[in-house]
Amino acid sequence: MQMPAPDQAVIGRRDAIVARLIAALSAAGDAAARVIDDPAETRAYECDALSAYRCPPLAVVLPSTTAGVAAVLRLCHEERVPVVPRGAGTSLAGGSMPTADAVVIGLARMNAVLETDLADRFIRVQAGRTNLSVSSAVETAGFFYAPDPSSQLACAIGGNIAMNSGGAHCLKYGVTTNNLLGVTLVMMDGSVVELGGPMGEAPGLDLLGVVCGSEGQLGIVTEATLRILPRPAGARPVLIGFDSSETAGACVAAIIRAGIIPVAIEFMDRPCIRATEAFAGAGYPDCEALLIVEVEGTAPEIDEQLRLIRAIAETFAPVAFRESRSEEESRRIWLGRKSAFGAMGQINDYMCLDGTIPVSALPQVLAGIARLSGEFGLDVANVFHAGDGNMHPLILYDANTPGDLERCEAMGAEILKLCVTVGGCLTGEHGVGVEKRELMGVQFDAADMEAQMRVKDVFDPLWLLNAAKVFPLAVSAPRREGLRHAA
Repeated sequence: MQMPAPDQAVIGRRDAIVARLIAALSAAGDAAARVIDDPAETRAYECDALSAYRCPPLAVVLPSTTAGVAAVLRLCHEERVPVVPRGAGTSLAGGSMPTADAVVIGLARMNAVLETDLADRFIRVQAGRTNLSVSSAVETAGFFYAPDPSSQLACAIGGNIAMNSGGAHCLKYGVTTNNLLGVTLVMMDGSVVELGGPMGEAPGLDLLGVVCGSEGQLGIVTEATLRILPRPAGARPVLIGFDSSETAGACVAAIIRAGIIPVAIEFMDRPCIRATEAFAGAGYPDCEALLIVEVEGTAPEIDEQLRLIRAIAETFAPVAFRESRSEEESRRIWLGRKSAFGAMGQINDYMCLDGTIPVSALPQVLAGIARLSGEFGLDVANVFHAGDGNMHPLILYDANTPGDLERCEAMGAEILKLCVTVGGCLTGEHGVGVEKRELMGVQFDAADMEAQMRVKDVFDPLWLLNAAKVFPLAVSAPRREGLRHAA
């Protein structure tokens, strides 16, 4: 994986830039901000959860206000210093990996709840607030925030917006863009704009939709207005075990085809089941693959939905069908799924992919992944949001074995190409980052990418914001350098 050569002139001005950053934050009145330039401390920001690739940044800034972010961006724009926005660093696609000449702007100190309106069902928070704590802020009033990535205990709302994150319950409630009402966005030149708000966007261009999922390339979100929803009357998950992954995939397609929309359908195969059992002891059945299917509503509604789901599942000869009968049992069913990535990390190095496919193609793609596993000689554990076809194959490799990472990358590329071939796309919620950057040509032709890059030209004319991400370097590097020299 290549990164552009750092600007040595910027690196040579490092001490002066750091001094100006400290002065700019002081002038902006951001007394709680911090600038980190000690090389030993900046190493904590050299990568995100895609830890195979890393590079310490020039410096790290931790502002606590929108004014502080604006002051830093204004200065970096003047100094022509690249900037990498960072939420909590849980990105799995290298979305917040810096370059040696870049300033990382971390939002961890921007974690306040700014406004809660239960009547109009919204909450306004700073972008560094963690996903799970948004729901915690309104749960006593009977509300919740729907998007729930597996990393929701740690991941930040700003990062969720950058990657348009989803989660287990996105089948019914949608991903971040479906629950985002407005943002405060700081542009690269330090100007601050408001997009949308409690009542959503005004008529005109859907700029909020452009920003959500833009991977920090257009501006830095410092505040977000989020839709909150009343908690359902009840919810109940079931575990369904099968003797093959392909059969489990076919069952998912049959449930969706029948017009039933559970709140979630999650998939795990045997390697993942074994790892999570050893790690969390959730009490999963011993089988080749299992589904967690959750429905919600009143008790009669839940009973009827589960009756229909059981009837469909029985046509695929399940080896287990376990319905939750208590809150504790429901918690344990979800415990294993929420622990899956951490459990796999306890036993192996892995790369987590994020291709999305039509649900009807699940059996075909699962068979294709198994075939590629044999061809490349690398094991795969599958855990993913089956209801909307958001695949998360975990390719297992040994980081200490020369050539294993490269083999893993090559296999991952073939899996993602397969996803696109069957009518899917390269990413569902993790983003493109550096991981899939060179695969963009598989899904988009030159005209498609040119249109996308023109949008970045408008928001960030000098290509200073997270510029080495998303677009293939052969396409973006000449454009970036040309624009900077022209300026």
